[in-house]
Amino acid sequence: MIKQLTPNIPDYELLDTGDGEKLERFGRYVVRRPEPQAIWRKSLGDKEWLKAEASFLRDAKSEERGEWRLKPEMPSRWMVGFDYKDMHLRMRLALTSFKHVGIFPEQAANWEFIYDTICDLRASGIERPKVLNLFAYTGGATLAARAAGGDVTHVDSVKQVVTWSRENMESSGLDGVRWIVEDAMKFVEREVRRGNKYHGIILDPPAYGRGANGEKWILEEHICRMLECCASLLEGSNAFLVFNLYSMGLSSMLARTAVHQAFGSPREEQMGELYFEDRSKKQIPFGTYYRFRR
Repeated sequence: MIKQLTPNIPDYELLDTGDGEKLERFGRYVVRRPEPQAIWRKSLGDKEWLKAEASFLRDAKSEERGEWRLKPEMPSRWMVGFDYKDMHLRMRLALTSFKHVGIFPEQAANWEFIYDTICDLRASGIERPKVLNLFAYTGGATLAARAAGGDVTHVDSVKQVVTWSRENMESSGLDGVRWIVEDAMKFVEREVRRGNKYHGIILDPPAYGRGANGEKWILEEHICRMLECCASLLEGSNAFLVFNLYSMGLSSMLARTAVHQAFGSPREEQMGELYFEDRSKKQIPFGTYYRFRR
C-alpha cells in the first residue's frame, strides 16, 4: 500500500520553504537551512526568515559542510520531546557542520510503527523482541524500540554519535541498549556468520558515508549486499523491516523491488514518502520509506 506519511510532532514545525531553503522550528528555536528540493518561491517575507535564531551557510569549497550564524539567544544545545501512547522520548539537539541538528523529525512516523509493532510482538508471546538498528544516528528509532520493550542493538560508525544516542536514552528514562561503534556492513556480515537472528531490522542508510575505520559506503553499490545480509538475519515470521531512502530520485517502488528480491513477498507492507507541509500548504518530501511485517 502506497501512503504518504506526515507525523504529528508538536516540538517541530515546518514554517516555510522555497528558493532552496527551509525555515523550521525545533522546540522554541527557529533554524534556517538549505533545502535543494524547495524549488518554488518562499511564501513568508524576509522579515520572518530573518527571525531565525540560527542560519546555516554552506562552505563555498564544500557541498556538504558549512557553518552556523547564531543570534546571541541561541544555545549550543537544547532539548525536544516526542510523545506517543506510553512512549516519552527526550532528545538533545545541536548544530553540526553538516547542517543537521540531531533529529530527522519525519522519522517520527516510523517511530510510531516500530513502537506499535514491537508491542504487538510482545502481545503475541515474544517477551523481548530482538531489534537491530543500522546506521542508527542519534537513536530515535532505537529509543522507540526500547520504549516498546525491545532488546535493541544500535549500530553506527561514529563514536560521538553513539555517545549522543546514549545521552538521548538516559534523557528518555531508558536503559539496556547494546551500543556498537562499527561499520554497518562489517557488523551484519559477522552476524550472519554467527547465525544470529532478529525480530526487527531498521535500515536507514545514507547515500554516502564512511565506516569507523574509513570503510566507504556508497548506497547504489552496497545496498543489495546489505539487504541480502539483513534477509539472513531476520526471523522468518513474527518479524518486521523498516527501510528508508534519502537520495533524491530513489522511490519507494525501487525500495520495494530491492526488498522483495532479498526477502521475498511479505504478509503486510507499506511504502511511500515521509513529508511535512509548511504554513502555506506547500508539501515537501524528506525521504521515502518501505516497511513490512511478516
